Amino acid sequence: MKPGIHPDYRTVVFHDTSADAYFKVGSTIKTDRTVELDGKTFPYITVEVSSESHPYYTGKQRVVDKEGSTARFNQRFGRFFTK
Repeated sequence: MKPGIHPDYRTVVFHDTSADAYFKVGSTIKTDRTVELDGKTFPYITVEVSSESHPYYTGKQRVVDKEGSTARFNQRFGRFFTK
């Protein structure tokens, strides 16, 4: 690898503000903010959604009634597609 052309890869703390969860991840993202976690200082990034708060991962996902949508579509437009 050529020296001096690659971004600095280091451990960064991501903070999910909606679930108040902290994640330490290796990243090259640039930030001027820092946070102290586990007695060490890390670069700090806030995010609004992560696997801790996203409805798909938490099991709080709203189930869409697909059968109802299909039935409504066929009721409205089925006569145009029948032979």
